Amino acid sequence: MTPPVPGTPAAPSILEPLALYGAAFAADPHGHYRKLRAQGPLARVRVAPDVDAMLVTDYHAAVDLLRDTATFTKDPRAWQAGVPADSPVLPVLGHRPTALFTDGAVHARYRDAINDTLALIEPHLLRAEVTRVAQRLIADFSATGTGDLIAQYARGLPLHVFTASFGVAPEDTERVVRGTAGMMDPAADATAAYDEVVGVVTALVAERRRRPGRDLTTYLLAHPAGLDDDETVRQITLIMSTGHDPTTNLIGNALLRMLSDTGYGGSLHGGAMTAHEAVNDVLWRDPPLANMGAHFPRHDTEFHGVPLRAGQLVLVSFAAANTQSPPSFTDPAARSGDGAHLAWSTGPHRCPAKQPALLMAMTAIEQLTSQLCDLELAVEPDALVWRPGPFHRAPAHLPVRFTPLDSVPEPAGPGARQATDHVPTRVGGTPNG
Repeated sequence: MTPPVPGTPAAPSILEPLALYGAAFAADPHGHYRKLRAQGPLARVRVAPDVDAMLVTDYHAAVDLLRDTATFTKDPRAWQAGVPADSPVLPVLGHRPTALFTDGAVHARYRDAINDTLALIEPHLLRAEVTRVAQRLIADFSATGTGDLIAQYARGLPLHVFTASFGVAPEDTERVVRGTAGMMDPAADATAAYDEVVGVVTALVAERRRRPGRDLTTYLLAHPAGLDDDETVRQITLIMSTGHDPTTNLIGNALLRMLSDTGYGGSLHGGAMTAHEAVNDVLWRDPPLANMGAHFPRHDTEFHGVPLRAGQLVLVSFAAANTQSPPSFTDPAARSGDGAHLAWSTGPHRCPAKQPALLMAMTAIEQLTSQLCDLELAVEPDALVWRPGPFHRAPAHLPVRFTPLDSVPEPAGPGARQATDHVPTRVGGTPNG
């Protein structure tokens, strides 16, 4: 008997895998999660045509999986061999030499380089850079009285900050923004989008090998891990792609919560506490990466009572796990902090950019709501369209109206971007600093 390829279901079932990539799932993911929980801690899902997976919806099972490096590997190559080469999920889940797809000593080497490089970002300089970018983006539409807070604000802000941090030339920034967004867009050519980002970063790394600068690319190249050019390109592309879409979604989802939830009524100008509450609500209920954390059993095994094959794709539903009963997970009084939710994952592959991402999102929201303090949705919340796709949770557009502004103040002092100092990092810092 020919063994099943890793991309196929574990065994015949009367249950057709629930599709996570269409408009129906995007419109009502929590309804889908309720159906999936009825199958147990893991359930069969379809993440793309001809590509099935097991999805972990149970909180405790998710934590166990994310910490179990003995049973599961992050290397997708055995699974990938059974997936169509043109599958739209490969640009997200396919193997590359990065911290996301490696284990053990190799992962530690990549992870150390990423952690030490991101540690060079100074919070007060990052806040100033986000403020500068936010005010420029707001100025582009503030005089009109209407806007799309996704297309005109949340989508561009994180990557404009990241590209400045890594030293991407201004003329290449839009290519990176476009390519990174396309990697997660089921309607786009995700492979071509990824290749466009890699092309920009490859040229940047080659230039920094010849001419070091005061940016994160230079620090990463100088790190004691001794990354070669391709490894450096892949880590930078990983940071940009995993930092851009989730941060965009976090900003958009939190703004939507503030604009649509009556609990925030009349408090858009209330400052950081309101923004903090909205971000925390989103991280619990609608985390920007709803389903991710790809793992693959190293051998045939049973996990929380469910048989799994070696090389089978297993994803974690951070959204389903976070919103699972008992009431301790769903009672707002028990969720005042972010210590128990899984939006940042856990275990050795937890998000290394949690603090910069939170600071970017909070600053972006504060800047917008302080400048456009009478923002309101231009459509009913039920009329919003959510981006389809198995991995993220985000509105496609967020149309708003507000009182037009004549101008938005330019940042001054340390927050102003200077030609010789445009990176939110420690001046003169080193990877060992």
